[in-house]
Amino acid sequence: MKALRQPALLLVILLSVLVVVLSVLSLFRNISSWYFELLDFPRLHYLILSLSLLVIFILLKKDWKWPGWLLVAGLVGAVIIQCSYILPYILGPKTVPDASAEEITEANTVGIVIANVLMTNRHADAFLDIVRTQKPDLILAMEVDQWWVDQLQTLRQEYPYAVEYPTDNAYGMALYSRLPLGQAEVKFLDDEKIPSIHAKVKMPATRDFWFHGVHPVAPVPSSRYPDGKGEKEVTLVQVGDMVAKDTLPSVVAGDFNDVSWSRTSRMFSARGKLGNVRLGRGLYCTFSADSYIERWPLDHFFVTEDFRVHKLDRLPDFYSDHFALYARLVLLK
Repeated sequence: MKALRQPALLLVILLSVLVVVLSVLSLFRNISSWYFELLDFPRLHYLILSLSLLVIFILLKKDWKWPGWLLVAGLVGAVIIQCSYILPYILGPKTVPDASAEEITEANTVGIVIANVLMTNRHADAFLDIVRTQKPDLILAMEVDQWWVDQLQTLRQEYPYAVEYPTDNAYGMALYSRLPLGQAEVKFLDDEKIPSIHAKVKMPATRDFWFHGVHPVAPVPSSRYPDGKGEKEVTLVQVGDMVAKDTLPSVVAGDFNDVSWSRTSRMFSARGKLGNVRLGRGLYCTFSADSYIERWPLDHFFVTEDFRVHKLDRLPDFYSDHFALYARLVLLK
């Protein structure tokens, strides 16, 4: 055991230095580089790793001198940095309050499912089973190509109001609704090949509200699909400005290709005065459904102050690389 202690301690020191450096670099959120944007994603991983390394280092270290204390201080600092981002989702106040029993009626609640179905996924029945189980009022399906739109036509009997824009570039989108849709429009805020859907949802007994379905480009460069190239902020910032200028309540939802504590998400939220339904309720990691380790909250609901949350759920696996997300919202009069 003594022979293994020194190599183990060296490995712990190297990993500790790495996680401390990455944690510090992740604070440089104003640098427009996809390298720095990706550092924002694994904050929960940094936190778990920092805590684990701190405990192991303390158990292995016998000869305490200033370099050892400096490393401990660095790990504690890394823990504090990551807790400042993660804990508000687990222990912090709910920026979008829960709906009280008195506020909930059948006429003022709306259930919404958002799902990146994965364009190459050919298990449409699994997704349709989820829809039939949840019985949402609105369904936003992303990454739909023409095959997916054809499979989703079975929804049209119960969801007669629809906006469909299939593509072969993994950014197709379709919205299906039980509730009437007014002024429905497909816009191209990032790129002429990347649609977003905007529609006024007509509630039976309360005010109408705007639904903005978005799927901004991924921050990682790609030779196959549209990529970030520093333009990811365009969609969210423009939608935030649209929400701010309108007097009606708004819901912005979709696969943001970004975590909700990122600089872009926070800026968009502030500009539109939108609340993140996750805060105070949990992380609800939706990507990747293919991994138990590489999981981040990439699919989001942001709402204006007119809404309360009745229910928020991550839904079962349906062979996509994303889990679908379900929110039941209450629109106050």
